[in-house]
Amino acid sequence: MKILFIHQNFPGQFKHLAPALAKHGHDTVALTLRVEKPTKWNGVRVLPYKLKPRAAQNTHPWLVDFDTKVTRAEACYHAAVQLREQGFTPDLIIAHPGWGESLFLKDVWPKAKMAIYCELYHKAEYPHTGFDKEFQPEIRATEAMRLRLKNVNNHEHFDIADAGISPTAFQADTFPPEFRDKITVCHDGIHTDVLTPDSAARLTLPTGETLTRKDELITFVNRNLEPYRGYHVFMRALPRLLKERPNARVLIVGGDDVSYGARPPKGQTWKQIFIDEVRSQIPDQDWARVHFLGRIPYDQFQSLLKVSRVHVYLTYPFVLSWSLFETMSVQGAIVASKTAPVEEAIIHGQNGRLVDFFDKDALVEEVTRLLDNASEREELGRAARKLIVNNYDLASICLPKQLSWVESLV
Repeated sequence: MKILFIHQNFPGQFKHLAPALAKHGHDTVALTLRVEKPTKWNGVRVLPYKLKPRAAQNTHPWLVDFDTKVTRAEACYHAAVQLREQGFTPDLIIAHPGWGESLFLKDVWPKAKMAIYCELYHKAEYPHTGFDKEFQPEIRATEAMRLRLKNVNNHEHFDIADAGISPTAFQADTFPPEFRDKITVCHDGIHTDVLTPDSAARLTLPTGETLTRKDELITFVNRNLEPYRGYHVFMRALPRLLKERPNARVLIVGGDDVSYGARPPKGQTWKQIFIDEVRSQIPDQDWARVHFLGRIPYDQFQSLLKVSRVHVYLTYPFVLSWSLFETMSVQGAIVASKTAPVEEAIIHGQNGRLVDFFDKDALVEEVTRLLDNASEREELGRAARKLIVNNYDLASICLPKQLSWVESLV
């Protein structure tokens, strides 16, 4: 079978599936903006395409998003035509449609089956919008109209896609009924044989200091430090948390950019905005115990999770982070926000502790509770790992289900 993957930052969510299909003997190709020249990756031929420069034009703000997607779709279309002329005709196209690239691929290969990664359908009602009143004080009457246009890309894909796949039920359930029935819920998968608890784990800080599980370490991880992932709530909890835990070290991982939601005021970062907000409440000797690590290599990230004594995970009702399941896999003791889709994975008191997203005092109290109770940490951690091994393990659960899904499409 000939399979074409489409992802602007390949492999993205297909980092396990694409190589597995190549290993099973399928002729597997990917089109992406990520590479500069053709290359081979784990058996997959990875081919680049480029976006042509465009002159600036006046576009209604509600249409800017779709305009960008059409621009990418046109570029991907021309790359697909070139690929067709070279003799490649896929039996199946597997695409992440979020950036629009796959919009016109059925115009190139009308007989090919198409499957899409269903990350999120945008909804105007609470809690999909208006969840955090600080950054969206009201749901404007025009918001539904703006989001309806933002979903044009989704609806265009509904017309050409034969099936979808989504990592959580929450994400799949955001899609309208007419397409929801085509979506298989299957997580991307966790390497539970690699992400294992390790009592001998060590993490070396940029200062050269080495931390172990003997240290009282509180961890917080975002791709980028921003409100969508509760960075502001965590920072506002720090003054009390540091005061009540004089021996604790706080390790914060995340970049300065924005992955989701609104950007900060021009020239600022969310990271610095909330540092500035709380810094005066924290004595210098306490602030010295807070370590911003930025983005770190994956091996260091694994070590960070393994040395953590309590891990904090906060999110709006939104796409679930891989880092939550990775922390659960290493048997982490977790305090998380009581938001969907976190509640799909964590049951309060059984395999983690849940708090109201906005309640910084409850967050401090739950973290402190776990720091003081080693037996509870161990019990929650064991249950967390058991859930991941039994339901989200890459090799035994998720990848076989993904491969079966692919085989069912052609």
